Amino acid sequence: MAGNVGTPGATVAGRVMAILGAFDDQQPRLPLSELARRAGLPLPTAHRLAGELVRHGALARVGGDYAIGRRLWEIGLLAPVPSTLREAASPFLNDIHAATRATVHLAVRDGERVLYLERLAGRASVPVVSTVGSTLPLHATGVGKVLLAHAPADIRRRVLAALTRVTPYTVTQPGRLRAQLAQIRLTGYATTVEEMSLGACSVAVPVRREDQVVAAIGVVVPTLRRDRARLTAALQVAAQGIARHLGA
Repeated sequence: MAGNVGTPGATVAGRVMAILGAFDDQQPRLPLSELARRAGLPLPTAHRLAGELVRHGALARVGGDYAIGRRLWEIGLLAPVPSTLREAASPFLNDIHAATRATVHLAVRDGERVLYLERLAGRASVPVVSTVGSTLPLHATGVGKVLLAHAPADIRRRVLAALTRVTPYTVTQPGRLRAQLAQIRLTGYATTVEEMSLGACSVAVPVRREDQVVAAIGVVVPTLRRDRARLTAALQVAAQGIARHLGA
């Protein structure tokens, strides 16, 4: 959530960013009063700026609430790193999707969250809560665990200090998760079993560029009992192909 900018001398840009930063995956739609509160702005100021943002497509009206508009996502796609990643990954993600018929993800770390850059929906009836452009907890997803395992130490410390339970199977014990992250760095892949949503398991691997983990790709399936090795191998081949296209 954005910090309070309702102080004398706050710039228009600062107020606009406070409004946009008021939204998160838990609150993707906000009434005006809550939007103003989260942005730290007087109600009339929030109303005026929100109206301007709606006119420019940066916000949208959903019923009586406000939500992020499509124009922001269109602009976000112009950011060089995600755009390059999506372009490099696209053929490999499509190959995995065709071979597995599972939901396929491309994700990067966004602070202490995992940000989904691409999602190809699977044909099986598996509950998947991610959407393109959404963020989810690092510790409860396969791609998130990969990114957390290779994140800077201070990021890992902060995440481990605030582990939230999403399902009864979410790992919330810091010691257990710390051991899992060490294992991920050793084996090169991560798995989850119903940790983000019941009935959904995942396996994910890192994508490297110049020896740095820049993204993760993964699949979501009903179970990993039979196909974990096959899925992991397919993902690792795809990650190597993406890395080559990135110039690693």
